[in-house]
Amino acid sequence: MTADKRERHQAIRELVAGQPVASQEELRRLLAARGWDVTQSTLSRDLHELRLARVPTADGVRYAATGPGAPGGRGDGDGARSALDTLLPQFFARIDGVGELVVLHTVPGGAQPVAVALDAARWPEVMGTIGGDDTILIICRSAEARAQTIARVRQIAARG
Repeated sequence: MTADKRERHQAIRELVAGQPVASQEELRRLLAARGWDVTQSTLSRDLHELRLARVPTADGVRYAATGPGAPGGRGDGDGARSALDTLLPQFFARIDGVGELVVLHTVPGGAQPVAVALDAARWPEVMGTIGGDDTILIICRSAEARAQTIARVRQIAARG
């Protein structure tokens, strides 16, 4: 990663942590005020690399850190668990499953950040996720793994 990209990523982290940012266009304007003229595609790529996602809050949709890029996380799973512990209680609606499949329902707009956090957590019983707006399909390794996953999700969601 180049020094410019590192500095731009740091500026994005500071902006998102320091104030509510609701859209890429708003973030692009804030970056421009700091001297960073970025295209929408570059900003979109930066947000993905930084694991920043739009999440619903009491004050509206805002960008927030998810997954290993979340505060305290460095990709070792601890940040992912922390993100999952933070996000799941906020966004969880209900969960059900059949066979090796789990369907996790969230509040509108909550599925993507939760799916990113689940993927980053690297639970051994989970093969992967597909996240929509308010629904996540979790593919497990077995029916037993499905039962374990549902229990873990319910346990984390209940902490909130």
